[in-house]
Amino acid sequence: MVIKIDFNSDEAIYMQLRNQIVIGIATARIQEGDVLPSVRQMAEQIGINMHTVNKAYSVLRQEGLVTIDRRKGAVVAIDVDKIEALEELKEQMLILLAKSSCKNITREEVHQLIDEIYEEYRI
Repeated sequence: MVIKIDFNSDEAIYMQLRNQIVIGIATARIQEGDVLPSVRQMAEQIGINMHTVNKAYSVLRQEGLVTIDRRKGAVVAIDVDKIEALEELKEQMLILLAKSSCKNITREEVHQLIDEIYEEYRI
C-alpha cells in the first residue's frame, strides 16, 4: 500500500491518511478483510507520528470502515448499514451542492463530475 502525505497541505495529516485509505477501499486496492499495517509500521513507512496514524485508524473505525482487533490490528470491515451511510452522504452533498451553486456550477456539470468519479471506483 502506497500512501502519499502532503506535508505542505492545510489538511490534517491524519485526514490525508484516512482519505487515502478510503480511496484505496473504494478502488478495490484495499479489500474487505485486509489487515492494515500496524500503527508503528504505518508511521515508520510514511514518516509520521504513531499517534497520528492511531487517530486516522480511530476515525476509520468510527466510520465503520475498519474494526480494531487486538491480535490482528486494523482490519477492513465495511459497514453494511446502507441507510445510515446514505443519510450521511446526503448531509455532505447538501453542503457541497450549495457551494457549487454559489460558484454557478450547473446540474449537468455536477452529474458529469459524479460519472467521472464513479468510473474510478468499483461501484
